Amino acid sequence: MPQLFFDDDAYAVVAAACERLIPGATDAGVADYVDGLLGAFAVDPPRIWAGGPFSGRHGGDAGFGSFIPLTPMDELAWRTRIEGSQGIAEREFNGPVVGLQQRYREGIAALGADFTTCDPEEQDARLRAQADFTALLYEHACEGMYGAPEYGGNRNGSGWQRIDFEGDVQPRGYTDEKVSQP
Repeated sequence: MPQLFFDDDAYAVVAAACERLIPGATDAGVADYVDGLLGAFAVDPPRIWAGGPFSGRHGGDAGFGSFIPLTPMDELAWRTRIEGSQGIAEREFNGPVVGLQQRYREGIAALGADFTTCDPEEQDARLRAQADFTALLYEHACEGMYGAPEYGGNRNGSGWQRIDFEGDVQPRGYTDEKVSQP
């Protein structure tokens, strides 16, 4: 999948940082999840709400692969969260907001362009020095590692396998025919 938000260098820093936070994050595609979240509005419909009601992994139609269009209020809320308020009046009803994209730009810059070539101890020291960014990154790394694969991470259910979790098992006990009928 092409990157939606990060350039190659930023992507590499995020991938390396996620791997330091959660071993196996690289193979699970966690950086792809973060990139997809930050670049959600680069595609239509935005990659915010996966469809449903079932993933298709255990029966039923694979509805998670189609993303649902946002309501105008959902779009306003998510754009504000991801892109920030940017001085746009309708996004600043509660005051200015620094969006996730800007927080990532600043956090990646603080980790340094050479982060990927540093030894693990130096990477850990830099992550500790940027505690606020590291907390944000860790939250998103967990989402990418253990969330539904349709959002770009947890490639092939690898995060679920690491914790011996079967994943989404609905509609357990129902045949494909039963869950596919209106």
